[in-house]
Amino acid sequence: MKKIPVRTINEPRFSEGLVIRSVEELLSGGDMVQELHRHNFFFVLVLQKGKGEHSIDFVPYPVHDCTVFIMRPGQVHQLTLRRGSTGYLMQFNADFYSPVAKPADQVLRKVSGKNHYRFGPDGFDKLMASLSCVFMEHEEKQERYKQVIKANLEIFFIQLLRQGHSTESSTESSTKAGSSYAQQRLDDLMVLLETHITTCKEVGKYADMMHLTPYQLNAITKETLGKTCSQLINEQIVLEAKRNLLATTNRVNEIALELGYSDTSYFIRFFKKHAGSSPEAYRQNFK
Repeated sequence: MKKIPVRTINEPRFSEGLVIRSVEELLSGGDMVQELHRHNFFFVLVLQKGKGEHSIDFVPYPVHDCTVFIMRPGQVHQLTLRRGSTGYLMQFNADFYSPVAKPADQVLRKVSGKNHYRFGPDGFDKLMASLSCVFMEHEEKQERYKQVIKANLEIFFIQLLRQGHSTESSTESSTKAGSSYAQQRLDDLMVLLETHITTCKEVGKYADMMHLTPYQLNAITKETLGKTCSQLINEQIVLEAKRNLLATTNRVNEIALELGYSDTSYFIRFFKKHAGSSPEAYRQNFK
């Protein structure tokens, strides 16, 4: 059974855990076209000037000037970047950015929970200053350069988080807002869903992993997202099914088995209920 293509970084420099390159160098005067695939690392595309098309987990995003895209490991995307685009592409594994303080780690998790950021020139210049320092340190590799890179990465993520919050409407903020504890536990749950969705689909089991009762877990998801934990589980199953339908040529019964369903008919009914079409129809609509 074919798996979704997973890209790794083949450059020798990535043995250090991070690679950053200028977009101009990557394009070399032409366009860059990447078919649907997923990564096993964090992917950060920062465009000072940008034209093209970008779809992340089947959500299309505009490619404009002063735009930042962040992808977590496991997400799938399709990217066309037109010549003339400028900025940086940064790729790093989870082990590279591992701040000692957990609150700092939460910043990366919160920032990467949103795939698309767009800013005005002033706010974007602040982001570029930190990233330019990361690029310079990575190229020159002077004494303790990794510590300098990590420090500037943290500043970059904090600035991105602040700027991202400032662009949200008050309605969106109030909808997504929850207590600090609830938001942190929601982040924990989303990581668990990404990791265990093919083998675990029960609220009680996720509650056990988080040392909570199902009631407590549902209270957290309702407070932060206005959804039950069961709804989030179903959404994650459908998302993983869509990833397999569009990024592989596997038959529906193979995808059902991959997601933990031995009864293909049940899987088809489940998908149609939550996605609005059968798996085959969904696949055909995207051809």
